[in-house]
Amino acid sequence: MPTPTLSDDAVSPSGAPSPDGSPEHAPGWHSGSWTGRPAGQQPEWPDPAALSESLAELRRRPPLVFAGEARRLTEHLARVSTGNAFVLQAGDCAESFELSTADQIRDRLKVILQMAVVMQYSAGLPIVKVGRIAGQFAKPRSKPTETRDGVTLPIFRGHIVNDIAFDSQSRTPDPSRLLQAYNTSAATLNLLRAFTRGGYADLRQVHTWNQEFVASSPAGQRYETLANGIDAALRFMNACGLDTDDSAMRQVELYTSHEALLLGYEEALTRTDSITGDWYDCSAHMLWIGERTREPDGAHVEFLRGVHNPIGTKLGPTATPDEALALCEALNPKQIPGRLTLISRVGAGNVSASFGPILRAVTQAGHPVVWQCDPMHGNTYTTDEGVKTRHFDAILAEIQEYFAVHAAVGTWPGGVHLEITGDAVTECIGGGDDLAKHQLGDRYETMCDPRLNARQSLDLAFIAAELLAEVI
Repeated sequence: MPTPTLSDDAVSPSGAPSPDGSPEHAPGWHSGSWTGRPAGQQPEWPDPAALSESLAELRRRPPLVFAGEARRLTEHLARVSTGNAFVLQAGDCAESFELSTADQIRDRLKVILQMAVVMQYSAGLPIVKVGRIAGQFAKPRSKPTETRDGVTLPIFRGHIVNDIAFDSQSRTPDPSRLLQAYNTSAATLNLLRAFTRGGYADLRQVHTWNQEFVASSPAGQRYETLANGIDAALRFMNACGLDTDDSAMRQVELYTSHEALLLGYEEALTRTDSITGDWYDCSAHMLWIGERTREPDGAHVEFLRGVHNPIGTKLGPTATPDEALALCEALNPKQIPGRLTLISRVGAGNVSASFGPILRAVTQAGHPVVWQCDPMHGNTYTTDEGVKTRHFDAILAEIQEYFAVHAAVGTWPGGVHLEITGDAVTECIGGGDDLAKHQLGDRYETMCDPRLNARQSLDLAFIAAELLAEVI
């Protein structure tokens, strides 16, 4: 995690007037202007007074991240937009209050570090590391209710809203969970800062990142060979008198991100930076808009157009070039490099036809976006037994098609956006260990969408590194 400085923490609570009124890039905007727009995917809170109390308490809480950190991430992403770096954005589908333990946070970080070092060492390119972590507690859903055995209850929307257990009390949206989400995010951030700045992320410790169940896999053995190569390179640098004790060797910058879905929560954590007067959503360094809430005239676009965080938006198979251009104009009218990431999630076999026209239109219009591929959400299906899964081969195919269409257009394939876990789950089929359909029940633990386990994540990292090496 970036180390906060005094200027980073110079923010004032949401609701304080900005010194310059509306943000210069967002005329007519204020932190609550989204309330005048249609807002999808918002829970039906049964107790408005309790909701108001929770939001008021959030406004009094300190920011989770700092304005200076978000600005630094924008600078890193600006380098990605010019082809001088690559983004690895990865983490849980939906974080759990119960499973945010020190060991599980460490193991998620460990997989991200492993993947990043594979890509960086193999491709020789800086990797910007962004976690889906410390705030990914809300999930968009395709329908508002769920029916089992004739009983209909509100759909599970993530731990920030309700619980996954199928009973009336668990499924009733509870505003106190907003505060629990804040507390869990704060604790997670605390631990991430300790891990990334306190020696755990030291490049000289790459062997210690090899979890036992990864070390026993083909990908793990390949990683061990790479780690040995890094060791040899560091010994060579020492022999040449170069300083391998530099902070760049001992620490990493890991940024946090989540889908900005619950707009009341996001607004309550929005602050003005007293140094610049700019507004920042201090719930995470980077926020994104999902496929179901990306309407250019909708509440989510209205809210995020006014904050200065780097932001992203998902683009599914129904997105058109005109819609993508409208989002670029709404979210980044001044065409600030690093400000806006467009994340394709169209499914294997659809990249050229669905994403290619968008890539060409946005490029021709001169928008300096970061391009990113989410190969997970367009490749989800349900087995005959009713188990939601993804096949590793389809995930890989979408990434390969994504690189191919960028090569055809002459643009930079700036990053990947993945749902992964550090646990040895059995949720996605295939990979180096060739996980079979009948094994899905062995450790199927996700609360929502199937995730790549650590072995599959490392498999994908090596393949992505090879694709990167071909285009550099």
